[in-house]
Amino acid sequence: MIIRRYLEQDQNEVIGLWKACGLVFPQNNPKKDIERKLEVDPDLFLVGNHNGNIVASVMGGYEGHRGWVNYLAVDMNYRKKGFGKQIMLDLERRLIKKGCPKINIQIRGLNLQVIQFYKSIGFLDDNVIGYGKRLEQD
Repeated sequence: MIIRRYLEQDQNEVIGLWKACGLVFPQNNPKKDIERKLEVDPDLFLVGNHNGNIVASVMGGYEGHRGWVNYLAVDMNYRKKGFGKQIMLDLERRLIKKGCPKINIQIRGLNLQVIQFYKSIGFLDDNVIGYGKRLEQD
């Protein structure tokens, strides 16, 4: 898999990947999420290309205190091949270069398979409760 920065022509393929992986919810507008990401740290929005197809993506962020991971997706046909780990390691290297000391991620509690994946690559349960407040109403 070749990892590179997201390009605007990747939009439909990336959104299709997110939908196939169950990452798009009614309260999320993936096109708006991409537009917002391209305004802030676009170098942390990565895709993984394999045989001409986007098979992985991750949208990272860093606000000067903590790094964040959003929209990590790996095509169902390419799971268990190390692609998720590979794209996460690339994101981690980029965050380290920016001076980021720690990465946070929010995972839906019932998504046990994803929780296991993150544990397998070194993430620990910080024993915190995540709250959110929508500022934009679609």
